Amino acid sequence: MIARLLPSLVDGVLIGVIYGLAAMGLTLIFGVMNVINLSHGSMIAMGMFGVYALFTGAGLNPFVGVAAVAALGLVAGVLVYAVAVHRVRNAPHLSGLLATFAVNMILMGLGTRFLSTNFRNVDFSLGSFALGPVTVTGTRLAACGCAALVTGLLYGFLYRTRAGKEIRAVANDRAAAELVGIRSTRVLALSFGLGTSLAAVAGGLIATLFPFTVLSGGTYELKSFVIVVLGGLGNPLGALIGGVLLGLVEGAVPIFLEASWVPVIEFALFVLVLLVRPQGLLGARR
Repeated sequence: MIARLLPSLVDGVLIGVIYGLAAMGLTLIFGVMNVINLSHGSMIAMGMFGVYALFTGAGLNPFVGVAAVAALGLVAGVLVYAVAVHRVRNAPHLSGLLATFAVNMILMGLGTRFLSTNFRNVDFSLGSFALGPVTVTGTRLAACGCAALVTGLLYGFLYRTRAGKEIRAVANDRAAAELVGIRSTRVLALSFGLGTSLAAVAGGLIATLFPFTVLSGGTYELKSFVIVVLGGLGNPLGALIGGVLLGLVEGAVPIFLEASWVPVIEFALFVLVLLVRPQGLLGARR
């Protein structure tokens, strides 16, 4: 049993870090803007197809293509903010939900029309490596390493740069930040762009591991919601920890039960956390 469980747990941790990165994009936008972004799944799918197109069309290493996808996600996020979110940023939550949901439906409709719903696969391998008694694929290890690197860069940006400090100031108190000269509109656009960029990067990394379609982003969007509830909505560190926990659940459950039980247990955990600790594991009680 242990011989089967340990490799599954290691794989769960590796994929969990990528899940955490996807959830960070969702929780960053909420933490700064107090908007729940329902176009998150579309941005994950955009990252998947961006890496796929660069790999199949230009022969670019998918882990290099992730950098281009990150830039594309940033630009796309700023555009979505300017077109759909800017005018409802101070409106009730329902307005933001409807605006981002409309963006999601438009992007999914366009994707279905021009890309179809056929499965794609980034056929790229880096062999396998032994980590003590466990053998892991090089692709999964590289994807986890990229996700960890992006997470580190995000924290460095938020805590070591002027723009990052402005984002944190607006997240803490937008009115006070504006009083000291911070242009909140610019900060909000940058925050939405960063959140979208993180989603696109996570999607690009997931594309190196699993087959996907234009609709696959919705699955990982749901996982992101579970993760941010586990870790605490608005807490990037909590998103990382929640992602690892979800990855461990996905790795361990198939050892004891059929794989079809995985989403059942994930959402049962989701409901349990909402009932027992609605602020999440690392969230502050309000």
